[in-house]
Amino acid sequence: MSQSTLTPPEPQQTDAGSPLGNGLKQRHLSMIALGGVIGAGLFVGSGAGIAAAGPSIVLAYAASGLLVMFVMRMLGEMSAANPASGSFSVHAERAVGPWAGFTAGWMFWTLLCVGVAIEAIGAAHIMTGWFPGTPSWMWVLVFMAVFCGSNLGAVAHFGEFEFWFAALKIGAIALFLGLGVLAVMGLLPGTSSPGAANLLHDGGFLPNGVDGLLVGLLASVVAYGGLETVTIAAAESENPVKGVARAVKTTMWRIAIVYVGSMLVIVTLLPWNDPAVTADGPYAATLDHLGIPAAGEIMNVVILIALLSAMNANIYGSSRMAYSLVSRGQGPKALGKVTGGVPRRAVLASSGFGFVTVLLSYWYPDTLFAWLLNMVGGVILVVWGFIAVSQFVLRRRLEREAPGKLVVKMWGFPYLTWVALAGVAGVLVLMALGEDTRVQVVFTGGLTAALAVTGYVMQRRGSGTAAGAEA
Repeated sequence: MSQSTLTPPEPQQTDAGSPLGNGLKQRHLSMIALGGVIGAGLFVGSGAGIAAAGPSIVLAYAASGLLVMFVMRMLGEMSAANPASGSFSVHAERAVGPWAGFTAGWMFWTLLCVGVAIEAIGAAHIMTGWFPGTPSWMWVLVFMAVFCGSNLGAVAHFGEFEFWFAALKIGAIALFLGLGVLAVMGLLPGTSSPGAANLLHDGGFLPNGVDGLLVGLLASVVAYGGLETVTIAAAESENPVKGVARAVKTTMWRIAIVYVGSMLVIVTLLPWNDPAVTADGPYAATLDHLGIPAAGEIMNVVILIALLSAMNANIYGSSRMAYSLVSRGQGPKALGKVTGGVPRRAVLASSGFGFVTVLLSYWYPDTLFAWLLNMVGGVILVVWGFIAVSQFVLRRRLEREAPGKLVVKMWGFPYLTWVALAGVAGVLVLMALGEDTRVQVVFTGGLTAALAVTGYVMQRRGSGTAAGAEA
């Protein structure tokens, strides 16, 4: 099948003769889309961004959020036209060639598996704080077993886990924003409105200048990772096109309220240079400032939920990406078997790699694990770059061959597509210029080059198949 084929892909038949399931309901997709923007990176990682950028962290999150909106809109356009479990990997293959799908897919798979390890370690750290004397490896093993098991079952099990995780996270962020807005307005008992004092004093809105703003921008980009999972999950829903369209169309207000809104509340209520912002985390520090009892423990519960949700989603996303790649002849065939609508071997392989990564963090924290962290440091930006290029090519093709499939359209095409691509390149340049992030660009570049060369060699040998047969 030629790469220009735009007909909807037929369900991928496996050795067992069963396609992937379609057990995700619209309510699952809606909550995955809503909860997907609320991660541990927001609750914890944003503290470093605030410490570097000060009140201008609001601008940093707004700028990077605008880039993410463009990326999700482009991805939504392609996924609504051709839903696939491989999402952007399939789109890259259709637009550029099998080597591009291979590179984007396996890079994202590596990113998710390393993410599983990071989240498992973080969750175990919280549990050992609550249960002193228990070994952290025990909690890692428990969490890995629970979420590997949930993903081995029907896809609806994954959906239910994420539905309730997302509901709890959304409830927590809504409560935080509600209390914060009341405090800003001086309506919360026991508090007085700070006005604009914290935004303009202690060095002003840009206390560390443009350099601080750029550090905050890089920190905010990392926090947005994970939104892509909803387009992978949509392929196993009852109505993929409707699910993708609805999720993508609500991206703007979700990012504006959850990220930009909460950053504005935090830097309005607290001095940006308050040591508690980095020591306790900005959300816990804000709740403590408002006199909320046991603020630290409340946030630990929320962060634990966010970590476990991310673990569950990353095992799901990595297994579906691996299955998609294998089904297109770009990975070990043994992982392509589907039983009961679930690619269980791909689930086990993805969970296994994640668990091995956890062990590497204990055995070789300063060598092998550090290398892995550096290799995936810029992966999401490379993936976004593939998305932008793919959308530019496929949009032209859709307009010629199947304009009726443009259920979701990228705004201001092609100009905003170029803006998004320039934004991705700009962030990578900023990372290359920064002393702390330069090594990530080098390692990520090495991983990209290695996978691209491997994919190109496979393409030349005819190993890869057209993406049109992908599920």
